[in-house]
Amino acid sequence: MGVGTRGRLRRIAIDTRPLKRPAFRRLWASTAITAVGSQFTVVAVPKQVFDITGSSAYVGLTGLFGLVPLLIFGLWGGAIADAFDRRTVIIVSNVGIAGTSVAFWVQAAVGQTNVWLVLGLLAVQQAFVAINLPTRTAAVARLVPLDLLPSATALTSTVGSFGMIFGPLLAGALMPVAGLPILYLLDSVALVAATLMILRIPRMPPLDGVRRRAGLRDIVDGFRYLAAKNVLLASYLLDIIAMVAGMPRALFPEMAERTFGDPPGGGLALGWLYAAIPIGAMLFGLASGWLGNIRRHGVGTTVAICAWGLAVIGFGLADALWLAVLFLALGGAADMVSMVYRSAILQSAATDEMRGRMQGVFIVVVAGGPRIADLVHGWTAAGVGTATAATGGGVLVIVLTVVAVACLPAFWRYRAETG
Repeated sequence: MGVGTRGRLRRIAIDTRPLKRPAFRRLWASTAITAVGSQFTVVAVPKQVFDITGSSAYVGLTGLFGLVPLLIFGLWGGAIADAFDRRTVIIVSNVGIAGTSVAFWVQAAVGQTNVWLVLGLLAVQQAFVAINLPTRTAAVARLVPLDLLPSATALTSTVGSFGMIFGPLLAGALMPVAGLPILYLLDSVALVAATLMILRIPRMPPLDGVRRRAGLRDIVDGFRYLAAKNVLLASYLLDIIAMVAGMPRALFPEMAERTFGDPPGGGLALGWLYAAIPIGAMLFGLASGWLGNIRRHGVGTTVAICAWGLAVIGFGLADALWLAVLFLALGGAADMVSMVYRSAILQSAATDEMRGRMQGVFIVVVAGGPRIADLVHGWTAAGVGTATAATGGGVLVIVLTVVAVACLPAFWRYRAETG
């Protein structure tokens, strides 16, 4: 292979320069370890609930018991991340997540049959997750230079997408052989290993030296700060538009059976539809090295979200499974670009004393948007059909994105800082 070819591949392949920084490498490695392991619990909890109750209605409650703590503690967790040493917050919340995973393992191993215990443990674990995620994300800007933030985000998101694809597949393969307790145990072991890794990252106390109490006033101050920062406000608004108007996953079960020929009990089409978006995100992440060279992050986000809308339109119009999967994968790639730039904007445009709270709001938006989309798309499809619901949602994404950016032109003009 010639020198020129190697150079071009380096420019295209995912940028690994952030991994040269030991602190970020440890934080990233801990994320990579749990990316697959956490999916074991994601699969095991609904399965155990169904095994106990035999009811899909109870399985549906797992979404509620997972969402409410994320919404509440996501905002509070952001305030905690700004009030205390972020390293300490990450370690303590990691220990909490690991502890609940061990509790999941113990209750499954002894064969308990109280569904409310399982749902309660899920709620407790998601509360710790909601504190951990904004703190972990806010810490990245303290571990890498601003110009490497897009690359650091792409690295983290790529291993996350890897986990979303292969974690459930591995869990499905292990479950008939090893049983649910082993899935919980493997997740517990992964979380303990991840916690040990982050013990060696540096302390990250608040840079301004101001003592905060992480109370309601601090959360309100975060919203006031957000309202005054058009660039940050626009980044959240565009994500809400993309997910609420454009996320079509509620349509997958009906389309898998009625459009793509799955049997009533489910089949390969449904699996492919659910896997397509993370597959596209992961593959694009592996070739995302060039993203860090673009400084017009506002333009990049806007174009990516419009591309997501076009991909959803294509999905809605597709009458063959391979074409539907292709459009969803393209949508996943576009969503990866949008997420990389939006995360970089949040990290660089927000001051350090506000990063945790801004990431807390980000977690709420990311967790809430797709769930609202499930409701909106499900009701719309019941009235006008799945194809119209999907294509209409894609059109709405593009129209609302253009209107939002026109109303907040500072976002379109935004350029990333360097240094």
